[in-house]
Amino acid sequence: MHHLHGYYLEDLEVGMSASYAKTISEADVYMFAGISGDNNPLHVNAEYAETTVFEQRIVHGMFSAALISTVAGTKLPGPGAIYVDQQIKFKSPIYFGDTATATLTITDINTRHRRVVLKSDVTVKGKVVATGTATLMVDRRPTEPTDA
Repeated sequence: MHHLHGYYLEDLEVGMSASYAKTISEADVYMFAGISGDNNPLHVNAEYAETTVFEQRIVHGMFSAALISTVAGTKLPGPGAIYVDQQIKFKSPIYFGDTATATLTITDINTRHRRVVLKSDVTVKGKVVATGTATLMVDRRPTEPTDA
């Protein structure tokens, strides 16, 4: 790995995995709502949220997708990788104070098209709360200049 670049395509293998964990605070949810513009009362209004099936405020589903992006952009494949596609299914809510862990695991590498497919899971206390598949474009290792 170059110090400003993550893994190159040639460095990757099926089965490689990386994770990122974050305990999500009330402040995190309010900042996410401010950045995204998603002020759904289910996330930011405790009185409203008490009237829902969840009985309390929940973290934005896309916050968990952002944790997946954190792994992709900082760990595996890491800096330099470009998101091409993300499929995600939200299975359970994340509540304020939960520690969510996003894990990416390489399932396929297409060297011809420079695409890497990764299983993407977000868990809380070992339970999968979001699952899907990410596809990223990854650079090939630069060739070393030769002396002429």
